[in-house]
Amino acid sequence: MEANNKKTYWPHMILGFLFIGIFLGYWTIKSASSMPVQESNQYMLKYQMADMNINQIEKLKMAFDKAYAINIVNAETMVMIDNVNSNRPQPNAVKLSKGANVFTYEVVKKNGTNVPDANVTFLLTQPHSRREDQLFVNVPYVDGTYQISDVNITKAGRYSLQLRVEVADAMGYSEIAAYLKP
Repeated sequence: MEANNKKTYWPHMILGFLFIGIFLGYWTIKSASSMPVQESNQYMLKYQMADMNINQIEKLKMAFDKAYAINIVNAETMVMIDNVNSNRPQPNAVKLSKGANVFTYEVVKKNGTNVPDANVTFLLTQPHSRREDQLFVNVPYVDGTYQISDVNITKAGRYSLQLRVEVADAMGYSEIAAYLKP
């Protein structure tokens, strides 16, 4: 009879580990679902579309780069100080102003002549968010340049100026860093 009086704690341990496992699983799911996931908009496309068509995109981009060039005109830039711990130089960012901004691009052939019949799309975006995106389709050709006007920026921070140009059987991209100081 005395052998049956011994207490065993292993069933309590199993229930305790099961409870801890369920609690940690719930905590993991709750933490993961509270963090927003932002889609990439590289090449001004959804990630899935860019991934499926990357070979065609690169082929069109190489054809564009052989014959044409994209330049931003009259943009004030900020002098960026290179990071001493990195071997990558930082390009100068375009300085943005609070309120309405105007961006002017020129699309030229390699011989220097302007291209008036390009299909131009402009996107103002922040690097890790799509909430503040502003998309301008069919940018007008005015006085030898493509002008995007009335780009209203209210929130300070880093931005990216993306331009996609389609000419005949070629497609070019320009991505320039921009910054609005608080």
